[in-house]
Amino acid sequence: MLYAVILAGGRGERFWPLSRSESPKQLLRLTSDKTMLEETFSRLEGFIPLERTLIVTGEELKDKILSTMRFLKEDNLLVEPRGRNTCLAIGLAAAHIGKQDPGAILVVLSSDHQISPPQRLVEILQTAADHAQGEDCLFTIGVVPSRAETAYGYIELQEMITRRAAIPIYRVKEFKEKPSRLAAQEYYYDRKHLWNSGIFVWSVSAFLAAMRTAVPDMAAALESYREEIGTPRELQARRELYQGAVSVSVDRAILEKAKNVLTIKADIHWDDVGSWLALSRIKKLDRENNVIIGEALALDTYETTILNDDQGLVATYGVSDLVVVKTEDVVLVAHKTRIPDIRELVAHLSEHEKLRRFL
Repeated sequence: MLYAVILAGGRGERFWPLSRSESPKQLLRLTSDKTMLEETFSRLEGFIPLERTLIVTGEELKDKILSTMRFLKEDNLLVEPRGRNTCLAIGLAAAHIGKQDPGAILVVLSSDHQISPPQRLVEILQTAADHAQGEDCLFTIGVVPSRAETAYGYIELQEMITRRAAIPIYRVKEFKEKPSRLAAQEYYYDRKHLWNSGIFVWSVSAFLAAMRTAVPDMAAALESYREEIGTPRELQARRELYQGAVSVSVDRAILEKAKNVLTIKADIHWDDVGSWLALSRIKKLDRENNVIIGEALALDTYETTILNDDQGLVATYGVSDLVVVKTEDVVLVAHKTRIPDIRELVAHLSEHEKLRRFL
């Protein structure tokens, strides 16, 4: 059977100061009147039922998620004692789901992306799941690039191996890190590269086998933990598992090494909504290409994103290429060229005791 695994950990630091430890990006209403996590659930409606959906998140977000999305039960949440990146998060979900259904197929999604149309996404995921049902393979869904983007990782295609429901399936030749501007332009035009969306489909057995090959220590620790699932020692065993685990992404730990990685050219609109810069792609612009959310006045202002999440007015005059964000207790003013480095600012806050309350 099909199961959904939604990764909902992390703070979304690149959306500071709106995204904070108590209200991270996945619980913000950035793209619509729903939180990004609610949007993710909406895409799966009618495809994978709630009882076969698992959210992997941190202890600090558990109550917030349950109070925001009241249709969820505690059984829908799998709580990590600490963040250890995506490889262990997916492994934890695979261990739990695989214990009750060894033949399970996992559809793994991030909680904070924008994807449309949902019907096409479901068709692509179903095609990948049908293929993964009978094959020892790992699917990473690739997205046909709509621009030369330097902030995304890329997948280089090898040969097409088959078609299912008129959807071609390709072998993956190589994963590419975030490219230079020149390389991104080449990838955009050569039709051999796709954006790496971070959407995965595979069987529990194929994923755990890949873990045993690529990260044997983590796989062995996970297998020991699996024996404790459903026992009084489960939570303590989970803490021990995470205490000794390395923090590594599933891409780096497994997919970049595996020889059985497949992909589909997804003809969908996809955006990782990775920073404040994404709002100019997904929100309506005014005549001067500004994004304005909340009470604001922008005079002689161009190519600027303004978000006012508090009372009062934000006014700009004679400026361009800025991001201006006002919350109840913080005002951020940054040039757009520095937004990709905003984690440096967040790190500075964490280093100063008096400023940590703003994280």
